[in-house]
Amino acid sequence: MGYLYNEILHRPLLNGLVFLYNTVAFHDLGLAIVILTILIRIVLFPLFQKSAHYQTKMQRLQPELSRINKTHADNKERQLEATMALYREHGLNPFSGIFLLLVQLPILIALYQIFLNSLTAESLNGLYAFVARPETLNATLFGLINLTKSSMVMVVLAALAQFAQGRLALPARASGSGESSAERMARRMVFLAPILTIVFLGTLPSAVGLYWTVTSVFGVVQQFFINRQITHGKPGNIH
Repeated sequence: MGYLYNEILHRPLLNGLVFLYNTVAFHDLGLAIVILTILIRIVLFPLFQKSAHYQTKMQRLQPELSRINKTHADNKERQLEATMALYREHGLNPFSGIFLLLVQLPILIALYQIFLNSLTAESLNGLYAFVARPETLNATLFGLINLTKSSMVMVVLAALAQFAQGRLALPARASGSGESSAERMARRMVFLAPILTIVFLGTLPSAVGLYWTVTSVFGVVQQFFINRQITHGKPGNIH
């Protein structure tokens, strides 16, 4: 299993990063990470799109789910039937979110390992014969941020991008109706996620923070268009 993971994910991504560094990134590791992250997001766009649609539609269904739970509080079987009927009406599969996460997780793990270890000479031993080994590695972003060390600037940028993405995914508050516990939790997570991002990235190399920032910014743009689709489209027909 380890061999397959290395040959199918880790090694190709590492070679892609070094290839970009040698060619279009002008020997700037930060720019190579930005380009690689964008390319990966484009390749995985269908998965991320489905995942973002699912999360957004689930959050917008929270008021209806809350009403179902209250209406059938004494009948769990009827509560489950009404919930599944609501999912079917809006074209949602309650297990799709977990499936999409599991599909993306190995790729994300491989990327983090590369960004954590690709700054050492030993990690470049896995290069393909046609990918030139750099004599020196300019491990900076435009010569401004050392990607081998933690940077509070990069951490703050990643946290802000995370906040913007989470804020866009939230539905507007319905006037005259109280929020369910799930809705309150979702709104708290908008603020909690950036704090966790700061804690997680605070001691890691800035290469990881750069990846996090770029993928979150990409997610912000994607979420913006998803919100427009849901706002101007027909409920239940957006997939």
